[in-house]
Amino acid sequence: MTDTTDIHSAAAAAMEILYAKLLGETASISWAELQPFFARGALLWVSAELDLVAVALAVAQDDKASIAAWLAAVQVGKLEAVQATDWFERDPPLWTVVVAPWVLVQERAGAALH
Repeated sequence: MTDTTDIHSAAAAAMEILYAKLLGETASISWAELQPFFARGALLWVSAELDLVAVALAVAQDDKASIAAWLAAVQVGKLEAVQATDWFERDPPLWTVVVAPWVLVQERAGAALH
């Protein structure tokens, strides 16, 4: 059983390392900077109720079950024109991370309160 425990421990450690790497690659960005990615259809919107980095980790690891659940719950999805127009008009602070070929984007917490 030690081999199984070692495998699970190694997998958990690898996930923690990837999470930390993705966290380090997050950045604040303006809508103007994201518009070319929207035009290419490369933006994935992430609901404010989710952890942006956890979603990026799931995308990076091709975690189909988590991604399908978020898609079904409308917590993750391709950025729609209505949302793009809203962000263009309001220019809220956005948080982003790249998991090629996607750019995951989330409106920063509290931005809608202003």
